[in-house]
Amino acid sequence: MADTVMKIDWEKTPLIPVVVQDADTKEVLMLAYMNEEAFELSRETGYAHYYSRSRKRLWKKGETSGHTQEIVQMLLDCDADTLLLLVHQKGVACHTGRKSCFFTDIQAERTVSEAEVDATAVYGVIDTLYHTILERRHGDPKSSYTAKLLQGKENSMLKKVVEEAGEFCFAVKDGNDEEIIYECADLTYHVLVALGKKEISPDRIRQELARRFGMSGIEEKNSRVDG
Repeated sequence: MADTVMKIDWEKTPLIPVVVQDADTKEVLMLAYMNEEAFELSRETGYAHYYSRSRKRLWKKGETSGHTQEIVQMLLDCDADTLLLLVHQKGVACHTGRKSCFFTDIQAERTVSEAEVDATAVYGVIDTLYHTILERRHGDPKSSYTAKLLQGKENSMLKKVVEEAGEFCFAVKDGNDEEIIYECADLTYHVLVALGKKEISPDRIRQELARRFGMSGIEEKNSRVDG
């Protein structure tokens, strides 16, 4: 008698965790999530697609970096609510430039692997800085300024955004290019810290700007819903 093939109940579980494993070495590379659309695209194309909870959108692994995951096998667990993907990983799986996202030994309190590629060159400085900020959330505030901002009072963190915005405006008014660039970098950093506090990916800002592209300023303002 043939076994009944289980299927995912997408109404019950609209987003399922996906454990990704190297098909050859069996090293666990990462954990991601799929919705039904990402699942179907992965099956159809043979390459891993996921749903990003931080970006609030579908994405193909390697769409920016070129570090794609060719699917060898998709395995569903006994509760039909978790997937195991066996893949051929091109390049590295982690945004830090490491082969695997699992590189911190909690018991030994140390990093067990080094980056194989320059994450900034692959993902861009904004995304790399944002993820670095997220990594510093639980750091030591005595040694990390970012950790101090994120673990301190929210008003103190936001005051820095206002302060840096003011300094940027004065630099523009003074017309000094070097000062404008310097202050804009400071402002960008503190804005990213505030976004990190709320776990809002810069990709969502890009999506909003893309939505507005080609739309006049008046049209954009009229499209907003009044609060």
